[in-house]
Amino acid sequence: MKVLSRSLLLAYALLFSTFSLAQEENPNDWILNADSSEERFQLIQGYLRGFDQPMWEVGERYEKVHEALTRENYQLAGYHWRKIRTTIQNGYLKRPKRKPNADSIFFNGTWESVKEAFDSADKETAWNAFGEAKRACMACHQAEGVGYMKNQSLFELEQE
Repeated sequence: MKVLSRSLLLAYALLFSTFSLAQEENPNDWILNADSSEERFQLIQGYLRGFDQPMWEVGERYEKVHEALTRENYQLAGYHWRKIRTTIQNGYLKRPKRKPNADSIFFNGTWESVKEAFDSADKETAWNAFGEAKRACMACHQAEGVGYMKNQSLFELEQE
């Protein structure tokens, strides 16, 4: 009888501990642990942040465009240039107030002419377009009230 009692006690303890573990929230489920869909969306929105992350990617790709032009790899320069457009457009999904300046300064003229210059695979034309792109970036930063962004090594990359 004593063995049976211990066995039952052990079985109950095991069952209870398993049930307790199943009820605990997994701390890695930071979204699923939220109490409501609204709270989940707020967590996701905070995680995705604002326009700074897309601009960080744009800066990285801008450097890659420069590197591609240095190597006379015009297809790669064009690839990164197209991704810059996608990144900025995705960015203003999160921050719609950035759209008017991006469109008027960057996408209504500059973007297409730079793309065509890279597609031409002409060294001088492509490098002149890189300078045009740089000026558009700097003008947009000024228009957005973040002129201090222009004072960084990224904008010191030389045209060839």
